[in-house]
Amino acid sequence: MNIDRINAAHARISGAIRRTPLLSAPLLDEIAGRRVLVKPECLQLTGSFKFRGGMSAVSALPQELRARGVIAFSSGNHAQGVALAARRFGVPAVIIMPSDAPQMKIANTRAYGAEVVLYDRGREDRDELGARLSSERGLILIRPFDEPEVIAGQGTCGLEIAEQAAELGIAEAEVLVCCGGGGLTSGIALALEAKAPGLRARPVEPEGYDDTARSLRSGTRERNRSEAGGLCDAILTPSPGQLTFPIMNRLCGPGLVVSEDDALRAMALTFAHLKLVAEPGGAVALAAALFHGTELAGDTVICTISGGNVDPQVFARALERGPG
Repeated sequence: MNIDRINAAHARISGAIRRTPLLSAPLLDEIAGRRVLVKPECLQLTGSFKFRGGMSAVSALPQELRARGVIAFSSGNHAQGVALAARRFGVPAVIIMPSDAPQMKIANTRAYGAEVVLYDRGREDRDELGARLSSERGLILIRPFDEPEVIAGQGTCGLEIAEQAAELGIAEAEVLVCCGGGGLTSGIALALEAKAPGLRARPVEPEGYDDTARSLRSGTRERNRSEAGGLCDAILTPSPGQLTFPIMNRLCGPGLVVSEDDALRAMALTFAHLKLVAEPGGAVALAAALFHGTELAGDTVICTISGGNVDPQVFARALERGPG
């Protein structure tokens, strides 16, 4: 993985993805006690940054392989990203999703034209299921984060952050990234290393699923006890990726950990002051910026809202909870 691969992905997909803005709101700055700039990937096609990686990976396949169709594992956002990318190229997509994934994500994945295969996280092995389907149908597997072209696609978000920060005259800042397996975090970190070395990526995770933060402290890949049951479904993974962790270990600052309540509060504030919808996992970086300021350095922080695909009842819960 290097900046050349990210630049190549950008050249392939720039006409297909949205260049999301950097947004600000004075009242968010007041809460945080510093300038807060928000990169709203909830405005990206499919409602999350995952379309960048899905489009990058599908577009990078040789035509004869792509024509066979693709298969992916996902709780929802990678599913939608790969499904829409496959639809753009007119190829089949099979997406293996946990049966407890948010209903909106399952419905949207089907709406993009993918065949959705549901499995029980507690009883079935998704890797075994995927291997069988891939072998039977000749499908090409696109992993959600431990895939070079997926990381490269997510890195295009980092290219945009570097450009937008430069346009605003920002040479130094911490860039908080919602982190599951580390595809977005590592891609952004690589892009910033090359294009904006004064900006440093820092992963943000929910309590109980802080494998990346623990891994960065220990220097080895740690595992979570569970990858199910948490509110922040979009970023619940067993451990950092084999490809992503060495990049994060080399380039990222210490990980940040927020509570689910912090995420709900950040969702409410996102809606109140930016007029945006964020899902719980997509709001953890902003939650860290707003409520964990003592763990940050500098007078400016940039944070991603990585996705906005939230079921109505969860969003209602956030609004009822309020900013607190």
